[in-house]
Amino acid sequence: MNFPFQLPPIAFHNPELLWLLLALPILILLRGRVGRTAAIQFSSIAIARQVSGASRSRAGGVLFSLRLLGLAALVVALARPQLPQGHSEVEASGIDIVLALDLSGSMAALDLSENNDYSTRVEMAKKVMTEFIERRPNDRIGMVAFAGNPYLVSPLTLNHDWLIKNIERLHLGIIEDGTAIGSAIGMATNRLRDLPGKSRVIILLTDGENNAGSISPVAAAEAAATYKAKIYAIGAGSDKPVALPRLDEQGRVITNSRGEALAATDPFGNKQYVDGVNGEELKKIADLTGGQYYRATDGAQLHKIYDEIDRQEKTTAKLRHFSTYQELFYWPTVLGLCLVGVEQLLAHTRLRRLP
Repeated sequence: MNFPFQLPPIAFHNPELLWLLLALPILILLRGRVGRTAAIQFSSIAIARQVSGASRSRAGGVLFSLRLLGLAALVVALARPQLPQGHSEVEASGIDIVLALDLSGSMAALDLSENNDYSTRVEMAKKVMTEFIERRPNDRIGMVAFAGNPYLVSPLTLNHDWLIKNIERLHLGIIEDGTAIGSAIGMATNRLRDLPGKSRVIILLTDGENNAGSISPVAAAEAAATYKAKIYAIGAGSDKPVALPRLDEQGRVITNSRGEALAATDPFGNKQYVDGVNGEELKKIADLTGGQYYRATDGAQLHKIYDEIDRQEKTTAKLRHFSTYQELFYWPTVLGLCLVGVEQLLAHTRLRRLP
């Protein structure tokens, strides 16, 4: 039989409490088995037989029925009936990502800056990483920063607002100088290895060669491959030596009165330079894990690299679920209290029993 309408799908927050409804038939069976001690005893039931047909003789049944219905309604209220208000389709990729960012002194170079805004390599990397995170709201993403030692900025999390705030706090000089690439890969792998994600990814951005830490980058990459973690290695910076700017304590570029960046100098007044990126080791790290090596010599290329990684690491599945519910427990609560109240009112007025 086809009905012209469909009943709304009612859900219960505590459905196990509905088992209490089974106690109501037991109360029906027990009714009348045990009664109160009689206040008046009769030698004959002839008088009671004469009034057995009167409507008042059914008062006990009416009151008992009201009580049962009231109790049933209250049990339903305890189970918290809810009406789903709608559903949403969520794309969940199941990809776990750790971002590894180099904070060594050479990352102060300005060769990745856009529109002559004097953004250091670190500031450009933070900007691009933030955009990458915002495009992947359903991935667990964590971050490791490193220089002479690795530093956990954030464990893997879906709270991307909190992650981005932690990234914004990063600046050059907060970690002792050096480039511990191997140790950074090791820390990133440790954050990924016990997680059940479909894919494990490390996105490593650095501009130098490994010169610190207790593990070599190649050994760390082999360990990452054991745990099926893929490394995308990005060499950030020019192929040629680049002059370093002077920075303040917060890692910001110091400019002169004309807005020009001041050059960093050694104790003898000579400008300080950093060498170009050597990508051979980074390429080997990526190849060992089935990842890929990229080279970014300017800000535009860095944007394109993260866009490409974003496209490659997509494995989505749609999950349908109800997102909001309307609570309905107050309706059976009001009904149950009203029925019990009416039962008590009748029991003490019109359908009152003699003691």
